[in-house]
Amino acid sequence: MSVVASSQGRRGLLLVLSAPSGTGKTTVVQKVIDRLPNIRRSRSYTSRLPRSGEQDGVDYNFVDEGAFRQMVSEGAFIEWADVFGNLYGTSAADTEAQLVAGQDVVLVIDVQGAQQVRQRITNVVSIFLLPPSYSALQERLFERSQSEIAPDELDRRLVTARQEVAARQDYDYIVINDELERCVSTLCNIVTAERSTAAAMRASATQVAETFGT
Repeated sequence: MSVVASSQGRRGLLLVLSAPSGTGKTTVVQKVIDRLPNIRRSRSYTSRLPRSGEQDGVDYNFVDEGAFRQMVSEGAFIEWADVFGNLYGTSAADTEAQLVAGQDVVLVIDVQGAQQVRQRITNVVSIFLLPPSYSALQERLFERSQSEIAPDELDRRLVTARQEVAARQDYDYIVINDELERCVSTLCNIVTAERSTAAAMRASATQVAETFGT
């Protein structure tokens, strides 16, 4: 898949954002979506059960493990991964339809999923979100372990976080979530800048150039 103009104009940007569990990626991405036009988060498929307040077809596409693995065998995902015992995947068809329609799409996925996307798709904008420090992440995950995650899972997530942070140099951008507003503003600036690259502006620029006879 390559970034070219669709018949209707600009092709959307495909953005990948990865971060260790507990870094605040969901909150940050939602604030970027609320602030910028024409950008949305990809809705993943998952084999896990819905959490309190989550809706099928809104937060995730919830399927059982058998259906998920059938989609894997059919090549339906541009990436998929086993994340702490649950399967998550991004639909290739859904993503392509949004990009062709000119919609910018953010994939909030882990390091292994991001690697799959970069191998399969050209012109991906990849962003790694770092916590302020290991101790800050540890504290955040400890707080979550009191309600959202099992206590015995805390150590496993911290080990995984070390491995993920080691992969940060594989990304185009690194942003530290040390202050929420500053972090969101930086991400918005990245998206705005990427929308103005020569490749992203090719279709619109060509239309303007044609009025000059060039």
